[in-house]
Amino acid sequence: MAPRVTVIGTGHLGASHAACLAEFGFEVLGVDSDETLIDGLSRAEPSFHEPGLGPLLRRGLDSGRLSFTTSYQRAADFGDVHFVCVGTPPAAGSARADLSPAAGSGRADLSQVNCCVDSLAPLLTRPCLVVGKSTVPAGTAAGIARTLRRLAPAGEAAELAWNPEFLREGSAIPDTLRPDRIVAGVRSGRAEVIMREIYARPLAAGVPFLVTDLATAELVKMAANAFLATKISFINAMAEVCDAAGADVTLLAAALGHDARIGAAGLRPGLGFGGGCLPKDVRAFMASAGDLGAGQSVELLRVVDEINERCRGAAVSLARELAGGDFAGRRVGVLGAAFKPGSDDIRDSPALDVAMAVHRLGAQVTVYDPAAMERARRQCPELKYADSLLEAARDADVLLLLTEWPELLHADPELLATVVAQRSVVDGRHALDPVRWRAAGWRYRALGRN
Repeated sequence: MAPRVTVIGTGHLGASHAACLAEFGFEVLGVDSDETLIDGLSRAEPSFHEPGLGPLLRRGLDSGRLSFTTSYQRAADFGDVHFVCVGTPPAAGSARADLSPAAGSGRADLSQVNCCVDSLAPLLTRPCLVVGKSTVPAGTAAGIARTLRRLAPAGEAAELAWNPEFLREGSAIPDTLRPDRIVAGVRSGRAEVIMREIYARPLAAGVPFLVTDLATAELVKMAANAFLATKISFINAMAEVCDAAGADVTLLAAALGHDARIGAAGLRPGLGFGGGCLPKDVRAFMASAGDLGAGQSVELLRVVDEINERCRGAAVSLARELAGGDFAGRRVGVLGAAFKPGSDDIRDSPALDVAMAVHRLGAQVTVYDPAAMERARRQCPELKYADSLLEAARDADVLLLLTEWPELLHADPELLATVVAQRSVVDGRHALDPVRWRAAGWRYRALGRN
């Protein structure tokens, strides 16, 4: 008989994981302490934007394989496998101010993980597998295993495994249904067998299955994000060099990408990385390495982080240049608020950082984003917001493309020229066609692309 599965924590990761496991044919119970979130998911109406999640939730709910609850007791009674998918945000004092160096320790806040395990463990009265998916520092799993042994009535029969997630917001559903690899940190053959059963469908399609110890599984996600962040910051550093040399960073990136040792993925110049994963994971990895006595080994990541922040300041400088050197009395249209297209997530959003920096320098800033408007309004009420692209561009002295939504990339420069005050655009994502925009009479600027 197939194991029944609980997914504890139903944000982007947990809700997507639960819906996809139900699609695989398992009986799945999603668990979260947020009643509003659970109510929305129970109606197939997630409170966040994730393409394809709503219809997948509806299929799971209609099939009877998927349900949601706020009860840990119900979860313990229901599940044979319990996935822990709660958040690990930056610890207090680790957040950074807009366009400034990182402050605080950079450590991850594990309070949600600890609360989840402390709540679940005393209710585990029969054999089960607890599987961590949250991104955590090395050593966390060993501590959780001790907690399970101490608190779970089932004792050693309540076993721990670690299965890091590699989802990208905006692509969480295909990344779960068709992952590029599955990493399973296990301590027994029994746990490996269960993990292979859970992922039988992608494994049958040829997805690689890597079996590791718990500590390696913990490190894989942070190391992967650190490497990706390094590639992004490298090409953005090259954009600065190209800007000084009069070269074209997009052509440079294309040439580098053809080298099989380097690869094209991640070599996209622009505003750098943001969101709820890469920035905090890079800082948490540095903190974790320091705690292990290996801080010098990841000193490179401090430079990676600094370059990433400098990208945001560079976009502000380009906009100020096009505004005549001073934002006072100028109108600026900001196109994009989410940290990436396909998501309404504004955590550590480069777009909003830049918008706020321009606002503080005296400009009247109007923002438009296809999905993230309400979240942006709540976080940055000082800014103005438009209901359409044309409204955001109206009477603007400078436009800034800061999130590469298709609607924004395909905007007609001829049409926009009829509503702006000045034809000036900063392409913060190197996503527009400069030939097309310049042909329409626009002054076009992108770092490293003259």
